[in-house]
Amino acid sequence: MKASHVLAIDQGTTNTKALIVSREGQVVASASRPVAIRYPRPAWVEQDPEALWQSVQAAIDDCIEAECTEAAPVSLAAVAVTNQRESVTVWDRRTGAALGPCVVWQCRRSAPFCDSLRDRGLEAFIRQRTGLGIDPLFSASKARWLLERIPDGFQQARDGALCIGTVDSWVLWRLTRGAVHACDITNASRTQMFDLRELRWSPELLALFDIPRAALGEVHPSSHIFGETARNGRLPAGIPIASLIGDSHAALFGHAIFSPGAVKATYGTGSSLMTLTPAPVESRAGLSATVGWSRPGDVRYALEGNIAVTGGAVQWLGEFLGLDDPAARIAALARTVPDSGGVYLVPAFVGLGAPYWSSGARAILGGMTRGTTAAHAALAAVESIAFQVRDVFDAMERDSQRPLPVLLADGGAARNDDLMQFQADLLGRPVVRRNSEDLSAIGAAWLAGLAVGLWRSLDDLEALPGSQQQFAPRMPDNERERRYSGWLDAVHGALAKE
Repeated sequence: MKASHVLAIDQGTTNTKALIVSREGQVVASASRPVAIRYPRPAWVEQDPEALWQSVQAAIDDCIEAECTEAAPVSLAAVAVTNQRESVTVWDRRTGAALGPCVVWQCRRSAPFCDSLRDRGLEAFIRQRTGLGIDPLFSASKARWLLERIPDGFQQARDGALCIGTVDSWVLWRLTRGAVHACDITNASRTQMFDLRELRWSPELLALFDIPRAALGEVHPSSHIFGETARNGRLPAGIPIASLIGDSHAALFGHAIFSPGAVKATYGTGSSLMTLTPAPVESRAGLSATVGWSRPGDVRYALEGNIAVTGGAVQWLGEFLGLDDPAARIAALARTVPDSGGVYLVPAFVGLGAPYWSSGARAILGGMTRGTTAAHAALAAVESIAFQVRDVFDAMERDSQRPLPVLLADGGAARNDDLMQFQADLLGRPVVRRNSEDLSAIGAAWLAGLAVGLWRSLDDLEALPGSQQQFAPRMPDNERERRYSGWLDAVHGALAKE
């Protein structure tokens, strides 16, 4: 039987998903495993790399087992990997053992080093080479922090005894049992060590961060046969691993955004807005230039705004209030009040990302009165997602120098109809939601399928069935701007904490 399915692995911040996607673009089996997060100090965020890998293994086994209960088990043509971005880990090349935590993208532990780069006047140089401003979000300063805490870490890295990698690299290494150390171009473009125009690891940037080239993997297009699987649990050996791609980039591809003109927002623990551009754009509004996605000989650039905490704010408030199923309970509580009663939550738990880029900002819950209830705070947490998306959407319009007519939405929090309607109201533009909970995994599967010939062209992908729902704005202009003005005042209060 000719192989006709792709196993897509979506390694996210809070869980790992595995999906089997058919040639017709349908998800025929899926499984999910949680991933624990540690907060050892204020604004420090990390995970156990081994536990992360175990979640991948378990999700794969569960997914394959679920499909194998059907009358005719699938035959896999390829494996695809999409991942949380900027998170980084270091491991021993010989044993494969992790030599420290996976420092998560939200983590601010490398802020002092980033401040030193800024004090040396290197912001313009780094932005010109990478498209990224100086910030602890990006991988390079995190990798440097890890090497500093490994005995003879820098020397071992120079000798090639260590591997440094983003999560796609770590998962690839384990899927191949150490046969391949590589990453894709989208993940490389988020490290601050990759030259966006020359499309290679930059010797100047590596020297700046003191990261030896010998410790880094090879960089390939997102759609590329990186290697073959080794036997891992229920996953057979010899299946081509045919795509690696960062999760936000994979969602962009999964929206079938193949040319400039459309903007998507992925609503997860944090959020990313992204739009394709003909070439790297030097942002004047607090955004980043990056690689959108790539195939052999075809690199698409993008403009992006990263928000550190969106859905994570809802989860936090639910945990703070001691609720079971925190995110779902907060969403339900928010629906019990008609408005937030003037309450705003600015979830600057690890500072603020785009367009503010403030490591020192801290979260505030403001505007409360004696009549404020938990329901008002719950609605403020949900609305904080839409307010932050508008911040970035407006910045993207300024950089694009043209109106953006619609926002395409995906991700877990996008399933909340009330949030999507409020987002449309706040933007004064329609929001079109793709009715798929797994757009990043589907985008990665599409790229893998292209690499192995399951689909022949982008036209084939555009022809695949899909459903969506549109939310039209209905809030009066004066109310929209009044609400947004209150949000900006709250943000200024959070920024004053610096």
